[in-house]
Amino acid sequence: MPAKFIEKKVRAMDISIIIPVYNEIDSLPGLYSGVAETLATLAQSAEIIFANDGSKDGSAAVLDAFAAADPRVRVVHLRRNYGQTAALMAALQHSSGEIVIAMDADGQNDPADIPRLIEKLEEGYDVVSGWRIDREDKLLTRRLPSRAANWLISKVLRVELHDYGCTLKAYRREVVEDVRLYGEMHRFIPVYAAWEGGRVTEIPVAHHARCFGSSKYGMGRIVRVVLDLFTLCFIDRAFDRPMQFFGKFGVGFLGLAGLIFAWALALKYGYDVSLIQTPLPLLAATVGLSGILFVLLGIMAEVQARIYFEARGKPPYKIKRVVEHPAVARRLSVVSGRW
Repeated sequence: MPAKFIEKKVRAMDISIIIPVYNEIDSLPGLYSGVAETLATLAQSAEIIFANDGSKDGSAAVLDAFAAADPRVRVVHLRRNYGQTAALMAALQHSSGEIVIAMDADGQNDPADIPRLIEKLEEGYDVVSGWRIDREDKLLTRRLPSRAANWLISKVLRVELHDYGCTLKAYRREVVEDVRLYGEMHRFIPVYAAWEGGRVTEIPVAHHARCFGSSKYGMGRIVRVVLDLFTLCFIDRAFDRPMQFFGKFGVGFLGLAGLIFAWALALKYGYDVSLIQTPLPLLAATVGLSGILFVLLGIMAEVQARIYFEARGKPPYKIKRVVEHPAVARRLSVVSGRW
């Protein structure tokens, strides 16, 4: 029997708190205490899933102690440090709640915001993202780059959020269960949900200054986020029609090559400038070759996309519901009942 089917049969929790952990030994006791106190105020059943992302500071032993003392706690130990996205995925896949709430382990997210996220989710939303309005981080190295990145992501991917980088988010399981994330993609889960027709919103949440340890993020993260943004931009606009994406570049480059060569001919016959006296023919050949390569790349990507969709055995769309006349629905139900 498939593992996924078994997991669904035993699923009983209402809420799962998923927390990736990497070298946060000093922050963990206060974090666990705050989350446990908050969950005690909720009527729903809940669990806490910690994903230990290869910590080397003793965090593993602290997490194991939590699990030994509290049946709501489960700890997933990764073999090495894979990064926050992979740790979140591991925690998600080992969780069972119909509502999934992700948060950081550094103590900067406030567990007291969990009930507010759930209340907003129950208004009919599929994703509720935290918005750190009063952010307790350095202005030049954290807040200003974050504002620029959030503005760029919102404009390019057309899902308006003020704080993509805030880990504190609440999700309905159905919008994240089949998501596969790589790189720094965890911050883009609201985008995936919106692409599938999910309703996404945000609420202001508290943000505390870090009391222990140091941030695990450096300026190099900006480059990774930008590269992931390019990937999502392509998936959004051309994943199921890559030839339309690459073909435009190819046609553009071929047209430019034609203009450059025409300029070279105009110089030759209008101003008696030999083709070997100007770099224009070589430039035209280089640009034209680039155009041909873009067209060939589009063809290869088109073939790969078709193989991908056919191998999955699923169409490149999802149906929300089908509406038909009641008489037709009754007739179909009778026919299906016979079978």
